[in-house]
Amino acid sequence: MLVTVEDGRATRLRGDPAHPVTRGFLCGKVAQYLEREYSPARLLYPQRRVGRKGEGRFERIGWDEALDTIAARLKSLAAEYGPEAILPYSYAGTMGYLNGSGMDRRFFHRLGASRLDRTICSAAGGVGLTEALGLRYGTEPEQFRHARLILAWGANILGTSVHLWPFIVDARRNGAKFYTIDPHRNRTGTVSDKHFFINPGSDAALALGMMHVIVGEGLYDGEYVSRYTEGFEGLREKVKAWTPQRSAELTGIAAEDIVQLAREYATARPAVIRLNYGLQRSERGAQTVRTLALLPVLTGSWKEVGGGLQLSVSQAFHLNRGGLERADLQQKALGREARLINMTLLGETLTTRADPPVKALVVYNSNPAAIAPNQNAVITGLSRNDLFTVVLEQFQNDTADYADILLPVTTFLEHTDLYFAYGHYYLQLARPALPRPGETRSNVEIFRQLAGRMGFDDGCFRDSDDEMIRTLLESTHPFVGGITLEELEREHFVRLRIPEPFLPFASGFGTSDGKCHFQSESLDYTPPVESRHGDHTLRARYPLELISPKSDDSMNSTFGHRDAVDLQTAVLEIHPEDAAARGIRDSDCVRAFNDRGSTVLEGRVSGSVPRGVVCAPSVRWTRRCPGKRNVNALTSERLTDAGGGPTFYSCLVEVERIGD
Repeated sequence: MLVTVEDGRATRLRGDPAHPVTRGFLCGKVAQYLEREYSPARLLYPQRRVGRKGEGRFERIGWDEALDTIAARLKSLAAEYGPEAILPYSYAGTMGYLNGSGMDRRFFHRLGASRLDRTICSAAGGVGLTEALGLRYGTEPEQFRHARLILAWGANILGTSVHLWPFIVDARRNGAKFYTIDPHRNRTGTVSDKHFFINPGSDAALALGMMHVIVGEGLYDGEYVSRYTEGFEGLREKVKAWTPQRSAELTGIAAEDIVQLAREYATARPAVIRLNYGLQRSERGAQTVRTLALLPVLTGSWKEVGGGLQLSVSQAFHLNRGGLERADLQQKALGREARLINMTLLGETLTTRADPPVKALVVYNSNPAAIAPNQNAVITGLSRNDLFTVVLEQFQNDTADYADILLPVTTFLEHTDLYFAYGHYYLQLARPALPRPGETRSNVEIFRQLAGRMGFDDGCFRDSDDEMIRTLLESTHPFVGGITLEELEREHFVRLRIPEPFLPFASGFGTSDGKCHFQSESLDYTPPVESRHGDHTLRARYPLELISPKSDDSMNSTFGHRDAVDLQTAVLEIHPEDAAARGIRDSDCVRAFNDRGSTVLEGRVSGSVPRGVVCAPSVRWTRRCPGKRNVNALTSERLTDAGGGPTFYSCLVEVERIGD
């Protein structure tokens, strides 16, 4: 990204035209970032709560008072209940190593606080991808231009990974076909050559049906499978039962379409799949990703430029995370590892008896009051008067309203950091481009200063930003070894030390023996409990499957302060036949509800969802919702089959028209 600065004020943001992926443009979200940067609603000074929790009333205090108060309370609670009564809660509000998982990790490890299992986004998919391939590598975006068939499977590319789109455009100009597979026909689906509506959470059933055709018709790559896989004969037997008819009954896709899709996928060379994380946010999420990741193994697509699959490439950034985060400091505090608490279960954690109970919550880079499942339980927990809550934020969002101490933090334009990526292979350094407004401070500074007040005298708490970056770069892995801070300073972005083109699984996999293990005995599909083919008693009461994909104009709840984002996340799309059965007309006010809660939205009667599915883009700020509840008042804390991830898209609801 390039920032134009005039007289100390940014006047323009644009993608760096020299960057091989950004290529001179930005997504619609970040393109609006200067509105956020200079918003009059930015938090500029430390504050202390003066109203009831959730009321959002605060008074300004100084940094010394704020930090002294926090340190004193944490010391007191640690002494009375043990340090594990303190819980950090953070995720990817920044993707920078330093401000996302740097000095904060050192601080909480040295304190002996509970560890947070950060599962809210990609945990299940990560497990599934690793089980299939051994490593979380994927096809680099630049190679998509060479594909002949591109499947966007649960991936709204125009809304959530737009920098891949020009490579897809190049491929289509060269004759490639582009298909989308999704329960929601989003922006990407409307411009695809073919869109397949699929029942939520049934993606593995489709993949197994495709395997039935590919294996049964001999369309797999026998030489590649023989050399680089184990267990093919078991897979052959397993998929015999997964006929296109059986797959069709579960997925809602016609059997003949499944056959045709499988044939096209296996014979178009090269073919590439772009997955995204929506399909792993169901009860069988890990199994789903694992099953889909086996498709390019069967066809040998990994050996071709422009073939393979991309979900995440983040594991290719083999930096020295251990040296940055210093988990060894827990031994000094506790003599052991601290307990691990799953962030998806925050509502349960804060409202049920635990030993020790959580008595302090420190939130940064996240907005759990809006984004966590089982929202009513989360808000009940945040409302506890005996819970000391500290929030580091740029805006007074839903979670900030429950803070006892509210601290103003910098944006990515105002501090130094090192950035990795989910979708490309470039490591990137950013220096501050703008002065810090008011009294804002970076996460690194805040946790460094808190460490001093807690009496932590370990040398790592005195590390400068550059020293932390140098620690990260102390890696002997061939992908990273030799990249220096000086090179990053000079170039701003550096390609990992990988071949070009990068074919990560052309000659084997990231397993101990270099082979992909099909493990067909555990490869199967069972419908989620909350789905049309799940618990029939539950579906009789709540007959609609709710999905809540990411809004095109927001990143989770980051831009929830913007009116345009609020409008986009205030709607519920419903099929015309489902709407008619409930007397719902377009633009009617509707209530979606189940046993966990309810939310009020504007009904949109649309063919963008199939019968039996409703779609509410997320994540709306609760403080802007009628009744102060968004769609996560409906989602459960049920976990995925592996990885401990959330099941946001395994959610049954009913919808009714309200008002005149």
